[in-house]
Amino acid sequence: MKRLSRRLLLGAAASLPIAARAQTNGAPVLVGVSGPLTGQYAQYGNDWRRGFDLAVDEVNASGGIGGRPLAYTFEDTQADPRQSVAVAQKFVSDPRIIIELGDFSSAASMAASPIYQRGRLVQFGFTNSHPDFTKGGDYMWSNAPNQADDMPVLAAYAAKLGLKTFGVAYINSDWGRTSKDLFVKAAQANGATVVAAEAYLPDEKDFRSLLVRLRDAKPDSLVLVSYYPDGAELMRQVRAVGIALPVVAAGSVYSPKFLELGGDAVNGVYTTTNFFPGDKHPAVQRFVAGYQAKFHAEPGAYNARAYDAMIVAATLMRQYGATREGVHDGLSKVKDIPSVVFGSITFDPVTRRVKNPSQIELVVKAGAFTPWDGTPARAS
Repeated sequence: MKRLSRRLLLGAAASLPIAARAQTNGAPVLVGVSGPLTGQYAQYGNDWRRGFDLAVDEVNASGGIGGRPLAYTFEDTQADPRQSVAVAQKFVSDPRIIIELGDFSSAASMAASPIYQRGRLVQFGFTNSHPDFTKGGDYMWSNAPNQADDMPVLAAYAAKLGLKTFGVAYINSDWGRTSKDLFVKAAQANGATVVAAEAYLPDEKDFRSLLVRLRDAKPDSLVLVSYYPDGAELMRQVRAVGIALPVVAAGSVYSPKFLELGGDAVNGVYTTTNFFPGDKHPAVQRFVAGYQAKFHAEPGAYNARAYDAMIVAATLMRQYGATREGVHDGLSKVKDIPSVVFGSITFDPVTRRVKNPSQIELVVKAGAFTPWDGTPARAS
């Protein structure tokens, strides 16, 4: 596990402007973050950190948590279950940490869940969509939509696009296999057929033989169950081997990095997202403006998810007390937390997930994510 400097360990609170710092004093109220800052998923952790920093700035500028500054400690796990377990043990034994955010992958989070449950420290897996994540105990909560909800939405979008037969490429992880199975089930319920499904390893780089097998199964479209780095490389190779079929991708590819890494090859990809910076809702536009002013870039979904997660943590501590017990008890009571992803967040106390998550249907055009206009899918 990589140790960060004290400045990074204390997050944005260590670098707040003087005017903001003047409104808070005393020992920081500490949030623990478990996630990747190095390794193949490092970009996700760096996306998180920007969202966290913006939220911490705003919370501290408005008085912090009962006059104390909000801060966070970020432990690098590389989204590795073995490392997430070690971090969980460290966080549970540190009484300063009031709530944990992370890990990135459901597998890494679920490996650590028993430790958080025994330690009575809420594990808020804000990117954990595996259906079983929140079944680990009453200290596991998430504002990430459930795969069991997301994959039927993706299958329904594919049906709207007029697609009937699919070749699926999926990452060979617990998340990937579960997502693929849920998509297949939902597609079949819609009267569609999955004619081939091919797995690839998380560190795989050469997809040509996999793509040839999918092409030879003669689907009318491809489906990618991928993250954005592997999804972008898959698309480059899809085009390189001459496959011109429409492509539908899981919402996990939604990121400016997908566009950057994939270049022209990702044009025409259809996907869904919960957060879209082009949303005209005032709260979204305030977030986008604040993010652009601080980072000189447009925010992506993982920036927004991290921002929301820190706002959820701050809201709970402000309303129910900056204690582990207060956060735990507050999650089943709190209503309508402001959210740039969903508009507002209220949790279902049974599933311990956000109620009624919304989705936006997108297509990549001219190197940009744009709302789908209802036009049926066409080969690229």
